[in-house]
Amino acid sequence: MRFRRGAQLDSSQVSDRRGMGPVALGGGGIVGVIALVIYLLGGGGGGGGESGAPSAIDLGQGGSDLSAECQTGDDANQRQDCRIVGVVNSVQAFWTESADNYQQAKTVFFTEATSTGCGNATSAVGPFYCPLDRTIYIDLGFYEQLRTKFGAQGGPFAEAYVIAHEYGHHVQNLLGVLDRARDGQTGPGSNAVKVELMADCLAGMWAQGAVETGFIEELTDDDIRDGLDAAAAVGDDRIQEKVQGRVDPEAWTHGSAEERQGAFRSGYTATSLDNCNSFA
Repeated sequence: MRFRRGAQLDSSQVSDRRGMGPVALGGGGIVGVIALVIYLLGGGGGGGGESGAPSAIDLGQGGSDLSAECQTGDDANQRQDCRIVGVVNSVQAFWTESADNYQQAKTVFFTEATSTGCGNATSAVGPFYCPLDRTIYIDLGFYEQLRTKFGAQGGPFAEAYVIAHEYGHHVQNLLGVLDRARDGQTGPGSNAVKVELMADCLAGMWAQGAVETGFIEELTDDDIRDGLDAAAAVGDDRIQEKVQGRVDPEAWTHGSAEERQGAFRSGYTATSLDNCNSFA
């Protein structure tokens, strides 16, 4: 995946909380690998029940100046954080053109832990979208975990797939379908799985139109393979096999590796949002 060198990045769409000092969570943080499995690329909030601010946060003077460091597509080709800024810009440009009345959502970079509109969250939850504040949260260290813990090949487009999936949840929220995943049901036919597969399909739709947004110069077949590989790596069956040594379809909340790849492929060839409606 290569960005147009002269493309002008809009860093205002991303808030950088990295390096803001230690964060003490007041009982609302989600920790441990089980939380990661449950929330990985998920559609819900990252909080553990608290809706207010954490009991103790030392914000310090951390965070980088993305507006100074991530200005052009050339910066995106050289730095990971600038690359994600470019992906966010491209995804939002695509949905502004493709979805009626699209409203932009912010992405927040953080390290270790942060406070969100859905409560306190730690890096253990993986990337997530909080519908209450319409914000995507990600610790960029997750991408290394995606490769080392879940066996994905990685690569720039694998990273982009993760962001596009989360923005898919934002589109679902605007469409009024995201809440269907909150009925507590699990399994291959559950609403939770349908919501996640729809988000994968929406990520595929963006990939199909990414070059036309003006930020990305080229997507190769290898890039798409990296995205499909990442989608498979976070399939319920793959994660269950790694964590518990067996596959239990009735506990699925995101879909199998094959289903997630299939949903992304469907979006990549879709002609309208209706093609991604897994509830139809």
